[in-house]
Amino acid sequence: MTLAPSAIEMSQVEHRYGATPALLGFSLSVSAGELVGLIGPDAAGKTTAMRILAGMIAPDQGTARVCGLDPLGSQREVRKALGYMPQQYSLYGDLSVAENLAFFARMFGLDKAGFRERRQRLLAITRLERFSDRRADALSGGMYKKLALACALLHNPRVLLLDEPTNGVDPVSRRELWNLLLEFVAEGMAVLIATPYMDEATRCQRVGLIDHGRMLLSGKPEELLAGFEEEAFEIQGCPRAIVEKALQGAPEVLALSPAGERIRIVIQNGLSERVRTRIRGLGGVLVPTRADFDDLFLVQTSRAKERTDEQP
Repeated sequence: MTLAPSAIEMSQVEHRYGATPALLGFSLSVSAGELVGLIGPDAAGKTTAMRILAGMIAPDQGTARVCGLDPLGSQREVRKALGYMPQQYSLYGDLSVAENLAFFARMFGLDKAGFRERRQRLLAITRLERFSDRRADALSGGMYKKLALACALLHNPRVLLLDEPTNGVDPVSRRELWNLLLEFVAEGMAVLIATPYMDEATRCQRVGLIDHGRMLLSGKPEELLAGFEEEAFEIQGCPRAIVEKALQGAPEVLALSPAGERIRIVIQNGLSERVRTRIRGLGGVLVPTRADFDDLFLVQTSRAKERTDEQP
């Protein structure tokens, strides 16, 4: 039996902007009915991966496929299969909600009957019916993102690419956007979402942690956290500047970051007691806490930097 190709497949992709590497040996796959998150900070390579899959740029090395097709060599077929919501604003601000939807329907070549049916459903699930006459540039950030998502979904694509769709969106709209994505994934759509928010990793079925163009770690969120062997703590009762100075260069300290008014620290497994002694001497206390994706990411980037520094 021949297996159907993955909805998204990238294998050993490399891309550079001049001398600056954007992706290095990058591989990724997403199946139909799967929501995969590409998690990483700005300039990690997330947008470059999206642009390659959308057929906007070519990889310098490696291969990229959407539904088994080369995004550059089969642009017409890929355009039918793919919905793409870029990071930057992509709607026409002087057009209303309804006019933007009509414009993208013509661009996708939808017939009138198909457009009416799709438009009605998308306006209903995004709760934009009451705002169909409002100009796009008069929408709130969350409403704008939902309209952009509706436009990307008009032609009922098999694959959806979302580049930081919740960036700058209020918490309520953020939750609504994720609920919409889960609904379409349940219908068999393959979704790849890029986000800088580590807390969104747990909403995905699988995640890939990316930094400086490299995939640091990938897998199911719960399994990645369960496999994290280091110890996470919060430091209370001691200013961050003093803690950073006292622990500077300590090999057992793998990550140090602010957590509200406290400080979050990740310590190499089994070596917390020596750090506890130092913090106690500063008048602070070390409080155990559960590791999260911020901890996981910081440790992975720290180790990746160490490996890079060790290379001749």
